Amino acid sequence: QVQLVESGGGSVQAGGSLRLSCAVLGYTRSNYCMGWFRQAPGKEREGVAVIESDGNTRYADYVKGRFTVSRDNYKRTMYLQMNSLKPEDTAMYYCAAGWGHCSGGLRTDYGMDYWGKGTLVTISS
Repeated sequence: QVQLVESGGGSVQAGGSLRLSCAVLGYTRSNYCMGWFRQAPGKEREGVAVIESDGNTRYADYVKGRFTVSRDNYKRTMYLQMNSLKPEDTAMYYCAAGWGHCSGGLRTDYGMDYWGKGTLVTISS
C-alpha cells in the first residue's frame, strides 16, 4: 500500500514563500509520476505541477515562474517551492502519485493512483 503525507502548509502574506513536502510511504516502483494539485473553497480541484521520475516537469499557467516542483527519488520525497504567493493561491494542496509516466498531465481525473490528505495554504493580502 502507498501512503502520501504532505507537510509545510501555513499562512503567509502575499508576496511571501512556502515550501511544501510530500513523503511517499510504503511500496513504490522505480518509475512513477508525482504531482501537486489544489482545491480552493468552493472551487474544483486543479492541477498545479507534475514531475516525472527523470525530473521532467509540467506547470499550470497560473503558477509558472513562481512555483518550482522537485523530487528526491532516494528520499522518496517531492517538494513544491512557492514564491511570490498571491491570495488566489489559497487552497488545500494535495500530493498525488501514479505509476509510470505522467500520462494524465495536470488532469485531476486521470493518471494518479494515490492521493494525500492535503495541507492548507492560506495567503493574506
